[in-house]
Amino acid sequence: MKKINISQVDTLFANGSYPIEFLLYYKDRLKTEKIRSALKKLSSSFWPMFGEYEAGIIHFDKYSEKECFDEDVINQEFDLRETNKNIYEKHRHVVPAGLKKLFFLKIIQYKNGSVLIPKLNHLAGDGYSYFTFLSLLAAMSQDTYVPLKKHITRILYIPHHQRTILKEFQFNEVEWGPIQGEEKLTIEFEEISSASVRNMIKDITSEFDQHVSTNDILSAMVMKKSVEIQKELFGDNFQLTIPIDVRRQIREYGPKYFGNGLMFHVINFKTKDIEKSNISKIAIEIRKCMPTVKKESYLEYLNKLETIIVKRQTDKLRPYDPEHGCLVTNLSKLPAHKLNFGTGNPDFIFPLTIGKNSAAILANKDNFVLRLVY
Repeated sequence: MKKINISQVDTLFANGSYPIEFLLYYKDRLKTEKIRSALKKLSSSFWPMFGEYEAGIIHFDKYSEKECFDEDVINQEFDLRETNKNIYEKHRHVVPAGLKKLFFLKIIQYKNGSVLIPKLNHLAGDGYSYFTFLSLLAAMSQDTYVPLKKHITRILYIPHHQRTILKEFQFNEVEWGPIQGEEKLTIEFEEISSASVRNMIKDITSEFDQHVSTNDILSAMVMKKSVEIQKELFGDNFQLTIPIDVRRQIREYGPKYFGNGLMFHVINFKTKDIEKSNISKIAIEIRKCMPTVKKESYLEYLNKLETIIVKRQTDKLRPYDPEHGCLVTNLSKLPAHKLNFGTGNPDFIFPLTIGKNSAAILANKDNFVLRLVY
């Protein structure tokens, strides 16, 4: 049996909250025999995904397809013209909650193509981990005429699972904090042209001699919209939380780190300032408050999480506080071009993970798409 201690950041999801789940639609049917075979082969390298969690430890014995994979055939068509709300309502419980394993893949064969829904317990890994695995699973599921190509690809992408490599840690809690309950939430999509964001960045640089990023601009838009909709909820203060991937900055983690290589950075604002300011000024404030991530600062972040755990402040051990602000996650560089399981790239991608007062930044050909949940 393999086993590993979870990390300080993993504890934010130890209660099973915020699983990572996307719906991928392919107009040409997927060959599931190859996907099933690839899952089994990759389970040894990505074993924490296929394991179980208990009291601070992920453990894995052997791969069990029936606990990680399922396929249905439905005698109807997948309707792309349906509203986002209907697509979400129809598919959000396709993969059930409370699964023993930390990953599950559901495939639905429609008359006009296939829907693939991979669901990863966030305890096992973050979005980077999720799409790294799916990209490799896709590559391993394709037909190839080059000898050893799949074997070489698999070797090149073998992840490392040293979750506490920067700082040793042992989490001993059997139960930790309440999981988020079911709420009636509104899901709203708003398209922003990429050209308009680029022009705004140029104007800010010219007028204020200040560099801002695309993420700064779009996060400012989310904040402005959030305050317009729910000013009474937030009161006088507003918190913007941005998850930062630390793999590039922390050498010990690196691009092959499988887990939650994240730092949740919180920026505090006055609600009245958000109301009065325009998007450009809010974006500048966000940029000024973004941290320089280095080993020392990340160790400090891990120490703060450990202090919260020691004091058993379960209300503080979560990615963000939806009652006092919003979380903005940038998924605009989602690697759709790497999700070809042998019949082409996905024709439609829809995030099924939602959280109150959260926003996902997506992208299509010419636009950014803000998915707001409140």
